[in-house]
This record gives sequence, C-alpha cells and structure tokens, in this order.
Amino acid sequence: MRASRRLSQAISEGDGISVLVPVRDLQAARSAEADGAEGVVLLGQVSGVREALAVPIVWGLDGAPEDARAGDADAYVLVVEEVGDDHGRLAQRHAAAHELGLECVIEVRDEEELELALERLDPEIFLLSGRGAEGDQPPLERVLDLLPDVPAGKLAIADVPVSRRDEVLALERAGVDAVIVGPGNVAELVGGAPVDV
Repeated sequence: MRASRRLSQAISEGDGISVLVPVRDLQAARSAEADGAEGVVLLGQVSGVREALAVPIVWGLDGAPEDARAGDADAYVLVVEEVGDDHGRLAQRHAAAHELGLECVIEVRDEEELELALERLDPEIFLLSGRGAEGDQPPLERVLDLLPDVPAGKLAIADVPVSRRDEVLALERAGVDAVIVGPGNVAELVGGAPVDV
C-alpha cells in the first residue's frame, strides 16, 4: 500500500496561504514543486508523477475516483455541478473516494451547491470556484462572497484567476487556506524564494 500525502495537512499547516498548481506534464509538476507549490492538480495523465514529487497530487480530471487512484492521486475533486444529487450519486462518489484512500475536495460554485454538499456529505475540503459568476461579478469577488458560508473548521481552496501577490494576500486575509494558480509565476505569488526539495 502506497503512503498517502494528505492535502488537508499540506494546506492547513504552516504560515499563510498555500499554493496549488495545475499541471499537464511531469516537467511542469517538478517546476511547480521547486517554486514552492504545496500541491499539484493534474489536468492530464502524468506518468511517473508520484515518484517525482513529494507534495500531494490532486486529480482534477473528469472521471470516477477509481481513475484518480489509478492516476496516483492523493485527492479527488468532486464537482457538485457535474454530479448533482440524482439517485445519491454525490454521496456514492464521495464514499468511493474515501474507500480508495483519497481525500475528497468538493467543488462548489454557489450557495445552493455548498448547502447541498454540507447536507449530503459534510466534507472537510471545499474548492470554491469562480466559474459562472453572475453578471459582471469578478470571479475573485464571487469566491470571497461564498467563503463566509463555509463552516468554521473546514478548509477552503479558491479556484480563481490570480496574477498578482496582492490578490493572493486578499484571499489569505479573508481566510482561504489555498489557491490554485497558473504555472510560471508560482514563486512570485508564494511571496518568497523557492524552497529546496
């Protein structure tokens, strides 16, 4: 049995907000870790990623928890919008992820999805998505509006486009535990020198 790297532990320990980076290949994954990312989000099949990294690996692809497990992930993103709650599918996927030893990250876009997730699953980790912001509301503002509805003691990851350190700091001040940022400017957004890995 392989050792699991706990995403919840990685983003709740230490000072400040954690940075997660979406990656499609092994080189990007290694670069993200070298630049200070505390986890990577797989957006494609990445052979050898488990052996190459020490940080948690999050499955960000479509598919079932079994796909995440086969892809060497430590955590699985369950998108409420895609699964819905027809015939208990949300709870079934959540339970399947846990049975496979995966942490489950529940992606929500609005108050209704957040309430559904809390009622059906009571998860530990939420992924607050800025996708589908109404009108001209910026995605960052959308996530910050949703954050107060996340109960105390739960972890919140923001999935919004950020390009400046002050945006990351605004999320940190609001109480967000981690943010997903694009590759390339990780060290700048982390706000320090890259760590030795």
